[in-house]
Amino acid sequence: MKFKNENDNMKYTEEISNKLNELLIKNYVAEKGYLNAAENVDSPTLKIFFKRRASERSEFAKGLRTEILRYGEIPEDSGSFKGAVHRNWMSLKSLFISNNEEAILDEAIRGEEASLEEYNEVLKDRALPPSIDTMLFKQRNAIRAAINTEKVHEELVS
Repeated sequence: MKFKNENDNMKYTEEISNKLNELLIKNYVAEKGYLNAAENVDSPTLKIFFKRRASERSEFAKGLRTEILRYGEIPEDSGSFKGAVHRNWMSLKSLFISNNEEAILDEAIRGEEASLEEYNEVLKDRALPPSIDTMLFKQRNAIRAAINTEKVHEELVS
């Protein structure tokens, strides 16, 4: 992509950074949600599964932060997403209280499907730099694989 002037370049990098920051916040929220889920299920298999997903999302966030910094922008810190986590936590709290592992898995699948949509939306931008494009494809594919794994776990829990 050719830039007409410095302002176009700044706008472009800011636009990419904003998209990456949105994904970054979603990954913070997902990581926290998975850690909460791991603490609130009895099944050792599900505990391990949720902890792995949380760790994966933490790695996604590190990659996103690195790319945002590379473009000279400021990544959102994990404190800026407290409102979103609180809203998600309140909706999950009743599931945890009832200790309904199937319902917790359903909610995890729903969250991952929403993440997949967000990644797909960002990836529609054909002007993404190759390093970002590659990273987002890998993350998206890992989320898709997690959804498939969660659906298998859901059948085991049912």
